[in-house]
Amino acid sequence: MFENALVGVDGRQGGRDGVALASALVGQGAKITLLHVHDGLLRPTHAATPDMVEEERRQAMRLLEQESAAAGISAELMEVESLRPGRVLHERAEEQSADLIVVGSCRHSALGRAMLGNDTRAALNGAPCAVAIASLGFGAHPTLARIGVGYDESPESKAALDAARDLGAAKGATVEALEVISIPSQTYMGFISPAALEDIDEDVRQTEERLSRQLEGVHGRAVWGLAGEELASFGDDLDLLVVGSRGFGPLKRMMLGSTADYLERHARCCLLVLPRVAIEDQLAAAGGA
Repeated sequence: MFENALVGVDGRQGGRDGVALASALVGQGAKITLLHVHDGLLRPTHAATPDMVEEERRQAMRLLEQESAAAGISAELMEVESLRPGRVLHERAEEQSADLIVVGSCRHSALGRAMLGNDTRAALNGAPCAVAIASLGFGAHPTLARIGVGYDESPESKAALDAARDLGAAKGATVEALEVISIPSQTYMGFISPAALEDIDEDVRQTEERLSRQLEGVHGRAVWGLAGEELASFGDDLDLLVVGSRGFGPLKRMMLGSTADYLERHARCCLLVLPRVAIEDQLAAAGGA
């Protein structure tokens, strides 16, 4: 469970979905900060009329108070002037040592999907903590009954599994894991022999046997295909999908690799992307440090 969450609020449904998801992901007594970004002096007409800027700040605080009251939570409220909300979330998370940033889906999102706007996606890539994206409409039914995790034996996926287990235990949720076996190169050329199909089926069987041994208390299954597509499909029956980030960049940062980037655009459930695992953490987990 998370202890210090920063939530982007904009007065729209996406922000309310984000507040609901943050409330579901944090532990008891955790700190939640609601952040609203507005133009302020950066809008030319306001810069020429100081009273308008002060009124916009008051409106921002009223909006935050209303959203906090509507969600029934006690939260710190923060208004910031900027033209780049995603960048502000990133910077404020750094400043307050947040362990979770939560945002709602952009208003252009396809029905039910967890999707970031372009500016927010660019700004949060490299964030100092986990990032959660609420699927459209989550606030109407804020339930985490089924949690899934993308697993492939990597340190990042093991961290995702640990997080999913912790959340499952706290919420009384079932936890499922999916490992995706890569499609053979022959498939891309439009040809795959019966023998190759038999090999794939055997790989799936052996992987599921390994998962049953490794993932105590978690139902694991395997499929073959493209990781992003299969995990997005897996998410259709979940309330939350947890994945580790694998993109290039600094360790202990949330880096959107190709799979996480695909899921951010196509997953129909809430998505939680964890930061990259640091080398020392990997060694400690393996008993080597």
